[in-house]
Amino acid sequence: MEDQLKRTLGVSDAVVVGLGAMVGAGIFAALAPAARAAGGSLLAALGVAGLVAYCNAHSSARLAARYPASGGTYVYGRERLGPFWGYLAGWGFVIGKTASCAAMALTVGAYLWPGRQHAVAVAAVVALTAASYGGVQRSARVARLIVAVVLAVLAGVVVVCLSSEAADPGRLSGSDRGVLGLLQGAGLLFFAFAGYARITTLGEEVRDPERTIPRAVPIALGIALLVYAAVAVAALSVLGAEGLAQSSAPLADAVRAAGRPGLAPVVRVGAALAALGSLLALVLGVSRTVLAMARDGRLPRALAAVHPRHQVPHHAELAVGAVVAVLAATADLRGAIGFSSFGVLVYYAIANASAWTLDSAVKGRAVAVVGLAGCVVLACALPLASAAWGAAVLVVGVVVHGVRGRLRSGI
Repeated sequence: MEDQLKRTLGVSDAVVVGLGAMVGAGIFAALAPAARAAGGSLLAALGVAGLVAYCNAHSSARLAARYPASGGTYVYGRERLGPFWGYLAGWGFVIGKTASCAAMALTVGAYLWPGRQHAVAVAAVVALTAASYGGVQRSARVARLIVAVVLAVLAGVVVVCLSSEAADPGRLSGSDRGVLGLLQGAGLLFFAFAGYARITTLGEEVRDPERTIPRAVPIALGIALLVYAAVAVAALSVLGAEGLAQSSAPLADAVRAAGRPGLAPVVRVGAALAALGSLLALVLGVSRTVLAMARDGRLPRALAAVHPRHQVPHHAELAVGAVVAVLAATADLRGAIGFSSFGVLVYYAIANASAWTLDSAVKGRAVAVVGLAGCVVLACALPLASAAWGAAVLVVGVVVHGVRGRLRSGI
């Protein structure tokens, strides 16, 4: 069929796309607010976030192998729980991740040219939309390059900090913020893990999805968790939880504290590249979810068009790029981490509920229950403003769904 996407991605490509989304701006931006929330429990919060992410990844991989189509949890919720739950997952994902796209673009501008961050952000959106328009293989190649550079920068930060005379293992612990602080820190750090969904939303473009997706998702998540743990330990060893919490550019400040201020500009460039990698992966994921919803008539059907030569949902990509460019030009969305985390946690709660219905296997159901409970707890533990805005967006989605349903039925 002419509206079907072409399967071109293998395991390594899928892993790179997932890493490009995860090992991105989150690790450069989420450590400080998470440290403010969790204090000396930052590493424990990272562990909790990683556990919930693993459960979500396990459930998502099982579902993606069963339903290898674009759309991710929008498709899984629709097929396993019913159209309303699929729509709610898709709505939360598209709205939340569109805001995250703008936040990542603004992060690029803030690091590269603080005085002109909006102009740089718009240019970044245009450039990466053009890259994704050229085909998913081109996007995977760009992501591969970005991931390699960012991993090199992060490795440099870890080596410099841990080999420094300023490093002190005693700084790995600090004042405790209690269980609520730990959970809130975990919810904020979850923002940095929320990239493995890009693999499942690209399910229609993966070769042998029943084998590729279940392998690629845990590999990408495991690498990201190891990288995050190493970076967190390195930053804490020279700054401590309190110093980390007060920093606006924690990794740049960490290399300064380690006695290597000349490396701070390199870290800034690495942060900008990481944000570009996240932005590219987000555009891919959001556009594929828009494609799936448009196919079902939940969004305008024109957005379901697939380019005959490049084999990408070009109308959806252009629409997403245009909306993100407008937001990047007019708003400051770097404070959207909590809002994005809320929407993504709801999205994965629906994924875990969907995975519960696949079969009666004990491990699969146990992981789904832990993942569902973890998503609900972390969403409720987020800062009140983030949870309130996230809930308001979901309510708007429910109202829109209800109105459309009534119009279709002629009531």
